[in-house]
Amino acid sequence: MTVTATSVDESDGVQPRTAPKARGARLLRRLVPAAAAALSGVLLYVSFPPRTLWWLALPAFAVFGWVLRGRSWKAALGLGYLFGLGFLLPLLVWTGVEVGPGPWLALAAIEAVFVALVGVGIAAVSRLPGWPVWAAAVWIAGEAARARAPFEGFPWGKIAFGQADGVFLPLAAVGGTPVLGFAVVLCGFGLCDVVRLVAEGRRTGAVRRGAATVALLGVAVPVVGALAARPLVSDQAEDGTATVAVIQGNVPRAGLDFNSQRRAVLDYHARETERLAAEVEAGKVARPDFVLWPENSSDIDPFANPDAYAVIDSAAKAIGAPISVGGVVERDGKLLNEQILWDPDKGPLDTYDKRQIQPFGEYLPLRSLLDAINKNWTSMVRQDFSRGSDPGLFTLDGVRVGLATCYEAAFDWAVRDTVTDGAQLISVPSNNATFDRSEMTYQQLAMSRIRAVEHSRTVTVPVTSGVSAIILPDGTITQKSGMFVADSLVQEVPLRSSQTSATRLGILPEIALVLVAAGGLGWAVAAGVRGRRTGDG
Repeated sequence: MTVTATSVDESDGVQPRTAPKARGARLLRRLVPAAAAALSGVLLYVSFPPRTLWWLALPAFAVFGWVLRGRSWKAALGLGYLFGLGFLLPLLVWTGVEVGPGPWLALAAIEAVFVALVGVGIAAVSRLPGWPVWAAAVWIAGEAARARAPFEGFPWGKIAFGQADGVFLPLAAVGGTPVLGFAVVLCGFGLCDVVRLVAEGRRTGAVRRGAATVALLGVAVPVVGALAARPLVSDQAEDGTATVAVIQGNVPRAGLDFNSQRRAVLDYHARETERLAAEVEAGKVARPDFVLWPENSSDIDPFANPDAYAVIDSAAKAIGAPISVGGVVERDGKLLNEQILWDPDKGPLDTYDKRQIQPFGEYLPLRSLLDAINKNWTSMVRQDFSRGSDPGLFTLDGVRVGLATCYEAAFDWAVRDTVTDGAQLISVPSNNATFDRSEMTYQQLAMSRIRAVEHSRTVTVPVTSGVSAIILPDGTITQKSGMFVADSLVQEVPLRSSQTSATRLGILPEIALVLVAAGGLGWAVAAGVRGRRTGDG
């Protein structure tokens, strides 16, 4: 009779009271993982500079691991994409400061595809024993892909670049950004597994000791490894010291019209150098052995414009030391972003042409397509820059200075080969005036701190408008400027020539982690095939 009554109620259009609750529960089960994925991505962003909340990366990956564990590939793809957007949309907002939201949203949307595919891989290996190891390797494989494609890659947002203030930093000297990033992600996924197993033990009254041991090791090994690597980090001089001057001349105003202010920017850097020279003559500041100007400090070609040549030459003579000048030069029909070694007595002696040029900033891929979408975008880059071919290395007053211009600091190889070529100190001349007071300059400064530890070298960061800095080989910032002010930083810094294991190994740790990821994915696929065959039987 009860069954009949229920049938009559349903025929009258009255649903059982439990139906709305069931629908609500199903909706909640879908929304909670989606919200958790997006919010954990935001949490990962908050762990990045200018904040010093590096440790937030651990709970961010713990939640991400919980969201993905055991999911189907379709669910993992969507959840991974939400995590990627939560992380990259706020991280890369500076890319739209002057050009509007279009390029920013497009860049974040494309880069998040890589994270979505990584999410699929993590979900696949999450069923394997010791899954945090496989999952962390999959994440690093995704970073390796992002650093190479499309358009020569975009490594911005590597997990290592958010760890300049963290306990894991010494691992950069062990295996570079891949090993540092792997340790952070492994610790986060290990934390997820520890919490999961504790909850499972409370529910069932039994703890799987083997699984718990592996999970605890996933948390402990990266931390212990980082502490064990601390002796590898040193700021002691090996080849004596040098007194370096970093010049920040400032710009008349921020924004994309920076390039229309070319002569004013050159004059500002010459003026700041001459002001420093006066302080040196007055005995207020130590005389520098060499001077470093930022990228784009002379966007007027001094080889083609005698007035620009005279301004730079006068500044070099005033300070009485060689200057590395950032110029825009046209040579043999090619436009080059160039560093010029300028001697006070002999003038320009050597050059370095930027090799890793920025897509959509220094050259335009898909120019005809972009022109059809928005002619303003293509008008900003009227002529594409050409790439240099040789590593940047200047000998300034007997000191071998490696050069990685601005965007190049994000690429492992572009910094490393200056050290393998003999650099005792690294300079990262940059121009961030286009990005106003955004977080971009702090994110880039953190990269330089990672490079200092990775290769055990002093790193100088001369920037047109800030933040300029001097960084010791242990990653410590000893001096830095404000933003949009003229300033000069002078300091005696240690010179080093020994190579860290990260420098010696180069790309090998990254290859090894990619192979681990491939092995885990292969195992997961094979296990899935065997499971389906068993089920069919």
